[in-house]
Amino acid sequence: SFGISIFLFALIGALGFLTFGSASSGLILNNYAATDGLMSLSRFAVTISIIFSFPLVFVGARDGWLDLLKVPMEKRTDSVLTKTTVAILSGITLIATQLKELAFIMSFAGATLGNALIYVYPALMFRAAVKKMGDKASKGLKREVPFAMFSALLGVGMGAIGTKMAFGLL
Repeated sequence: SFGISIFLFALIGALGFLTFGSASSGLILNNYAATDGLMSLSRFAVTISIIFSFPLVFVGARDGWLDLLKVPMEKRTDSVLTKTTVAILSGITLIATQLKELAFIMSFAGATLGNALIYVYPALMFRAAVKKMGDKASKGLKREVPFAMFSALLGVGMGAIGTKMAFGLL
């Protein structure tokens, strides 16, 4: 599955570059004409996806902040959750009012977080799971660990290239 995923991402990336070249926008849908009906539908679908997935992502981020601050589960009352939500949303809103170039943020986030979520974290979790299984249970899986780690290294490399591109260094 990692190999198929890597192949598909590389193929799609190559086809996108061959289609638009180095003038490609950070948000690929912006490369298409505004009058293209199918692309307008795609833009609408992306908008709906972002709007309706934000609460799910936000709850995870809020809980992550509370974990970082070492707030125990029993102290996470409705009042604490509400105050934390208001504080984080206020901070995000303040930052958003100051941002002038969203494409940079999206490019940087895609290069770092996207590659980490697709290639690096799953490979590290797989390696940890195989290690935790012990020798007997993981005998067949151990030979897949090097490929998973190659996938993680590839993700780090692609993230570095994407980060350089986001900063305009490539």
